[in-house]
Amino acid sequence: MGALRTRVKICGIRDATAAAAASEGGADALGFVFYPPSPRNVTPEEAAQALAAAGPLVTSVGLFVNPSVDTVEAVLAHCPLDCLQFHGDESAEFCASFGRPYLKAIRMKPGLHVAEQVAAYPDARALLFDAWRADTPGGTGETFPWELIPEVPRPWLLAGGLTVANVGEAIRIAAPPAVDVSGGVEARRGEKDVKLIEGFLAAVREADHQRNANAAQANQT
Repeated sequence: MGALRTRVKICGIRDATAAAAASEGGADALGFVFYPPSPRNVTPEEAAQALAAAGPLVTSVGLFVNPSVDTVEAVLAHCPLDCLQFHGDESAEFCASFGRPYLKAIRMKPGLHVAEQVAAYPDARALLFDAWRADTPGGTGETFPWELIPEVPRPWLLAGGLTVANVGEAIRIAAPPAVDVSGGVEARRGEKDVKLIEGFLAAVREADHQRNANAAQANQT
């Protein structure tokens, strides 16, 4: 078995400085929010400028919440996104209609039948499990009980309130293939902090190092 490595998506990127810091620090993906009520909202032109500062192999992800077809197509016309992320009530057919791989967020509302939600998006490139709050479709800064995540036989990401302080525990408990952070690497709401981005990426690497050490020790016994 190869070494375990948790992929990292830094979401809510708004400028070249944050994009470069995340890319140089080893982030696998950068997320750009196209949802006007969000303090992290960017225009397609701003996202394209930030993306130009990232490394050539970093995946770009555009986040939308119940958008119109015209809204998504207008963004794609100006910003070369690799992947789309949907955080609203979009159907699987809608999500798949733009010719891009997509991520579908599943907000862990109390009483939610998670398995049904997973099954409803069979062609999603990955699922993203996030905290639920009635008035906010994402970026709440809140966690949820990680043990609620079912076994998922395809790629998924853990989001919701992750920080430098708790991402190691999240990886230890939930063993997500990937993690997604936004508010946890901000100095102020909507403003990314380079030191926090670097610290978060380092914390993920440390958690992976510990997991691999534990696995190697278990194989020797």
